[in-house]
Amino acid sequence: MTSYEGYQDRILTCRDCGQEFTFTSGEQEFFATKGLTNAPSRCPECRKARRNGQSTSSRQRGGEQYDAICASCGKATTVPFIPREDRPVYCSDCFQEQRASRAPRGDYAGSGRGSRGGRDRRDRNNNWDRW
Repeated sequence: MTSYEGYQDRILTCRDCGQEFTFTSGEQEFFATKGLTNAPSRCPECRKARRNGQSTSSRQRGGEQYDAICASCGKATTVPFIPREDRPVYCSDCFQEQRASRAPRGDYAGSGRGSRGGRDRRDRNNNWDRW
């Protein structure tokens, strides 16, 4: 029951490595059965590398770096984004210190359950508390 009617092999270009790859009629039918409407933008090798946490794109391998001065220690550093005047930029050491000194996300006012004094949306939706 392999009917690939209406689908023809397509040659696509990988957005990471720039190599051409074939998007077969069978793959197209599989994508359609899963409700996927966009064609893959990466070749099978780059998709596999991306799933395994590796990178083949130039942006993640190094890309463009911009010079900046650390707002904490004043040391010259480079960053992978264009620094803005209204936001502080930190060297990697000071960034780690800043990150460590901040409260973990989701810990609002030390209550551990949000800013409503122990009641949150879960409580209301599941009628766990006095809602």
